[in-house]
Amino acid sequence: MDAERGDAHSPLLQHHPPNQTQVSSANQHYNKPFSWKAPAIVLAFEFLESIAYSGIALNLVVYLGTVLHGTTASSAANVDAWNGATFLTPVLGAFLADTYWGKYKTVAISIIFYVGGLLVITASAVIPSLRPASCEGGSCPPATGFQYFVLFASLYLISIGTGGVKSALLPFGADQYDDSNLEESKNKQLFFSWFFIAVNLGVFISGTVLVWIQQNVAWSLGFGISLICLLIATVAFFVGTPAYRVLLPTGSPLKSIVMVFVASFKKRRVAVPADSTLLFEGDDAESSNTIPKKLEHTDEFRCLDKAAVVLEEQETKGSRRPWLLCTVTQVEEVKILIRMLPIWFTCVFYSAAMCQTATTFVQQGNAMNTKIGSFSVPAASLNSAEVIFMMVWVAFQDSVVIPIARRYTGNPAGLTLLQRMGVGRLLAVPALAAAALVETWRLRRVRAGGGNLSIGWQLPQFVILACSDVFCGIAQLEFFYSEAPASMRSLCSAFQFLAMSLAYYVNTLVVSVVAAATTASGGPGWLPADLNDGHLDYYFWLWTGISAVNYAVYTAFAKRYTLKKVVRH
Repeated sequence: MDAERGDAHSPLLQHHPPNQTQVSSANQHYNKPFSWKAPAIVLAFEFLESIAYSGIALNLVVYLGTVLHGTTASSAANVDAWNGATFLTPVLGAFLADTYWGKYKTVAISIIFYVGGLLVITASAVIPSLRPASCEGGSCPPATGFQYFVLFASLYLISIGTGGVKSALLPFGADQYDDSNLEESKNKQLFFSWFFIAVNLGVFISGTVLVWIQQNVAWSLGFGISLICLLIATVAFFVGTPAYRVLLPTGSPLKSIVMVFVASFKKRRVAVPADSTLLFEGDDAESSNTIPKKLEHTDEFRCLDKAAVVLEEQETKGSRRPWLLCTVTQVEEVKILIRMLPIWFTCVFYSAAMCQTATTFVQQGNAMNTKIGSFSVPAASLNSAEVIFMMVWVAFQDSVVIPIARRYTGNPAGLTLLQRMGVGRLLAVPALAAAALVETWRLRRVRAGGGNLSIGWQLPQFVILACSDVFCGIAQLEFFYSEAPASMRSLCSAFQFLAMSLAYYVNTLVVSVVAAATTASGGPGWLPADLNDGHLDYYFWLWTGISAVNYAVYTAFAKRYTLKKVVRH
């Protein structure tokens, strides 16, 4: 924790003379040698945290309906509201990590809320007075206001905790690698792949083992296992503290952004020199203290370059006013954010397409023949099967796709991050088209009296989506971290969670519009309660079209995207 404060007792500063305590955070960060224990602990923490979180989230709608005796509509609404809040909190956590606390302290503080929430929800499942009595003879007593309060207090404590962890843990793990060291830079790419695997492996274990325990043994035991997993992760995280490289926060990144817009507006009538070397970048002392890495100038959004134009009066006075004169690096950081916005915008619609696996794909599966031989396959379990497909695709990508791409492109990474994200978005199109074709086939057979299709026919759409997620999911993790300004890595990494949060609302909007439009004439519409009377295939074709347009928009912006370039000394 001392390393986060950056005071005189910090182990990261104790070897510096007193007059150098303001050395840049980047220099402090890499004074400590690399230890493999640090990223290993981060990956183990994420694996256990993923089990803990998914052990609550995956089966929450069932818990609300069967234990608290909520209606289908109210349970679904409460889960959607909680999911939306849970994927918004990482944005706040990221802001605190980048501005005030640093990533290590943000994770440490968030764990307190996280453990507290899991303790309360486990207690609510154990203590009889904190949950309604069981149903008897078809009569189910409703939960009291206090019982709902206890449950939702625990859930939103978990939201706060997971928000801090999700926003800071990934960039904290990536910070353990020094980009200036070639070997560490290569290992960082592997770290993102392993982080992706850790998340999905945790989801898989929760979706199979914990869900079964909750519904067949005891909810309290299932929640208790989630709590134990997080407690083990917490102990490991704090035990590993001496091995961590800790990057200190550099102040409010939002203030720097506002400075650039204010300075460029104040000098809106000033001409930008043709020679970019005339723009202000600060002296060596300022660069080493406040700018960990200088960024090269780019020619886009030249109106913002006005913020770095040095006026004659500023030259004569010798000292700069930060709200009137910004550095080239400050300006370039704002340009990066502007370039990232349309890429992020396509993430929202890509995530919305991926969300079909937890909603309409499950509904489609429930309408199919779920028996394979003598075994009945729950429709939701195919989401767990998708995790297996993902891990297979990760191994295939690293061992086959990337080496082949490396040979043809000459790029050590095989494919660029933007190319991998493009492949992921493109694969969403055939995945949803496959779902539409299967549904069309299913409806024709049912309506012709030929019997229902086996749920096994859903496997192709899950396999393609798993491949899509591997290409896009890992690349997006790395893209938003590597392209982000050094002072905003947690915030930019949290963009993915914000995209997922908005994706839930986009899905809700699309479903509402489709339901209203297709039932306006009095018919059952595309999405009736009995899917045999509707046209879920048309809905899948709609999302196929949305995904195709999303891919086209992404491609247009990705082709014009200018990657961040750091000035090499």
